[in-house]
Amino acid sequence: MATLDWDSARNEVHLAASEAKLIPLRQKPSETDGATLAAPLTALTPLPAFDTSSVDGYAVRGPGPWRLTGRILAGQTASEIETGCAIEVATGAMVPRGLDAIVRLEDATVTGDKVTGTPRDKPEWRRVGEESELDEELLPAGTPVTPAVIGMAATAGYDTIEVRPKPRAAVLVFGDELASEGKPGNGRVRDALGPMMPNLLRRAGAAPVPGFCPRGPIEDNLDSHIAVLRAALDDADIVCTTGGTMHGPVDHLHPALTALGAKYVVNTVAVRPGFPMLVASLPGQRFVAGLPGNPQSAVVALASLVVPLIAGLSGRVLPPLPRVQLAADIPGRGPDTHLALVRQDATGLAHPLPHTGSSMLRGLASAVGFAVVEPGESGKAGQSVRLLPLPGGAG
Repeated sequence: MATLDWDSARNEVHLAASEAKLIPLRQKPSETDGATLAAPLTALTPLPAFDTSSVDGYAVRGPGPWRLTGRILAGQTASEIETGCAIEVATGAMVPRGLDAIVRLEDATVTGDKVTGTPRDKPEWRRVGEESELDEELLPAGTPVTPAVIGMAATAGYDTIEVRPKPRAAVLVFGDELASEGKPGNGRVRDALGPMMPNLLRRAGAAPVPGFCPRGPIEDNLDSHIAVLRAALDDADIVCTTGGTMHGPVDHLHPALTALGAKYVVNTVAVRPGFPMLVASLPGQRFVAGLPGNPQSAVVALASLVVPLIAGLSGRVLPPLPRVQLAADIPGRGPDTHLALVRQDATGLAHPLPHTGSSMLRGLASAVGFAVVEPGESGKAGQSVRLLPLPGGAG
């Protein structure tokens, strides 16, 4: 399979995942945070459903002074107000029919049963349908569910909404050289991806699978790779593997994928760092994302391919990348896209970071994302370039 340019690889992965997007389900709005609307959210009633006072005060009709005849609190039903009368209303209460104005509590004087005061120029109540009409689309399908969306659904009268759940994700860490605890040394290095990747996936919109996020280090032999991949795919929509994406003597991912009947969506990408990244589809509409073993390259692969994979499975569009202005020059990488770690200052300028080798995490820990230097180009100070955000990156 030919190496793809970086933009094409992202689009191919998103398209493949969109064709396999997760089956919708219905849930209470409060249970859907982080999911994606599978159907448009429409208004089940006009919003507001009745004329509603936006202040504490007195609904009046006709010229003042007015005779105080009652009170309407939030949750109570209002009737018609008579000319020359005032009815005390609370914020959020239904206003009486026939009112001319509402005099704010702080602008009113009450003496006995008489109310005097001057209404303000702007009406002090919200009219039926002011926010939306009956059946008006409030939010389209594909909208990520946030706490504000949950509140909107409840306001609109929904007891359940139709959503696509978060894709379930597993992380498999390959490598006999990895240690899960203690200080590195004597030929062994500390596993950084096992602790890091599940949190990146969570911030990217996936749901880590218990017991498989992470699992490893996995022994460097083909049988172990096949067995753990098969087990993870029983529960996960996306399995992210770290290491083994090349064709060295202990790189068993490719033959394991062949044994499992996988088909490549992307196999190597013209990007630096992280070019030996891959995504493969498997029966049952499952995917394996092969991430390189070096930490920074693995994060490049996750941000480049796994984020579009999550978006497609969730039924979300792949949004255009934001842009930043470079504070300094960044060299290009010849015919490949160069993803350069940057931090942003208080003015929004993007500063290239040091310590950006494929195996280094020091620069990554301070980064907001990667400046995208296009193939055949170099980044120049003052230039506007695309930014590939790092899920949960530094501010």
